[in-house]
Amino acid sequence: MKKNKSIHMMSILVILIFPTLCLAEEKIGSDLKVIADTIWVLLTSALVFFMNLGFASLESGLCRAKNTVNILSKNIIVFCVTSLAFWAIGFAFMFGEGNPFIGLKGLLLIGSDNSPAKGEAYQGVFSSLNWTGVPLLAKFFFQLVFAGTAATIVSGAVAERIKYFSFFGFSFLMGALIYPIQGHWIWGGGWLSQLGFKDFAGSTVVHSIGGWSALVGAYLLGPRVGKYSSDGRVNPIPGHSLGMATIGTFILWFGWFGFNGGSTMAAEPQAISLIILNTNMAAAAGGIAATFTSYLFIGKPDLSMLLNGVLAGLVGITAGADGATVFGSIIIGLIAGILVVYSVIFFDRMKIDDPVGAISVHLINGVWGTFAVGLFNREVGLFYGGGTKQLLIQIVGIVSVGLFSFFISAFVWKVIQKIIGLRVSEEEETDGLDIGEHGMEAYPDFTIKK
Repeated sequence: MKKNKSIHMMSILVILIFPTLCLAEEKIGSDLKVIADTIWVLLTSALVFFMNLGFASLESGLCRAKNTVNILSKNIIVFCVTSLAFWAIGFAFMFGEGNPFIGLKGLLLIGSDNSPAKGEAYQGVFSSLNWTGVPLLAKFFFQLVFAGTAATIVSGAVAERIKYFSFFGFSFLMGALIYPIQGHWIWGGGWLSQLGFKDFAGSTVVHSIGGWSALVGAYLLGPRVGKYSSDGRVNPIPGHSLGMATIGTFILWFGWFGFNGGSTMAAEPQAISLIILNTNMAAAAGGIAATFTSYLFIGKPDLSMLLNGVLAGLVGITAGADGATVFGSIIIGLIAGILVVYSVIFFDRMKIDDPVGAISVHLINGVWGTFAVGLFNREVGLFYGGGTKQLLIQIVGIVSVGLFSFFISAFVWKVIQKIIGLRVSEEEETDGLDIGEHGMEAYPDFTIKK
């Protein structure tokens, strides 16, 4: 009898406690997921930040020794400037609640009611980021390193002749205004997002916007002294260290695994595995395609074309890394590698001097990668039975961002030109920006003293 009563009491206790245990287990599971997601987002943010070293190495290596200090300095200052501009203004314009064109709330990150310790989804004025449950500050830092990348793209295209503080001013306005407004259209719940435009990790948001700004800046600055002859001949100006350029490319390739993989903003094994593999395969295909294209077109397998081919493949897959198959990513990369070679040659013929090929890598292949989503996305792509609807939406996004980026960056460049000028003097350019702008040399032991 006593035994039956004991069993009966234990059964009642189990019935009463079981729901509580289930809730506790669910809560623990939820907390662990938030922890894992947050670690993944911060880790990949650090990888994207590390890409700054890749850009600095690539750009300085592809330019002349006499401008090395200037290029290295620009690549550091651009992230410093963007950090403050994006924190104070840009993040609010991009992700704050507002209208389909621009965010209007959240300056200086004011307006948050997030509780990171509880792992709750953010419910403040940045509601467009509610789809991921990581703390607001982790979301902000991840978006910040992307903003820094967009601004850094401009540096290479205007290298070796732009005034240091003119670039400083443009970088601030890039992080505060040019990049965030268009980012709001696509990632901040704006009108292109509502239309159904797809840009997973930023072929348009980061690379095309940065590329358009670079194109306008390079055009307004004009070519470097001696780059083009009066008879239209292109005079190559070799970079001083292809070793540094190669190291920079490998760093960028490595960092891109965070750039694309982290855009899930969640530690989802299947998703990030596919994304990172697609990223790698597109880069590899881009490098191979650029090598053979340069061999057929130029007569030699040009190393600088190989480096830019890898980067072109990375830019090309960025918009659709989550939705393409591995085979699709290879095709995207192959086409990107071909495009970058012909693009570099085309811009040279147009006398638009881009010392590192940034316009060809980021603008041309940012457009290609965005367009490719409408072809290769497994769910809505034309090649997978999705029809032309997504392709048309992608074209609308490409054209609208292109027009806005072109005109707003032209306005900003022109304002800076009127206030402090854009270009250094011919004498300073000939002597090198290291001495003229910074009063120091990167390689003083190799200077021939008279």
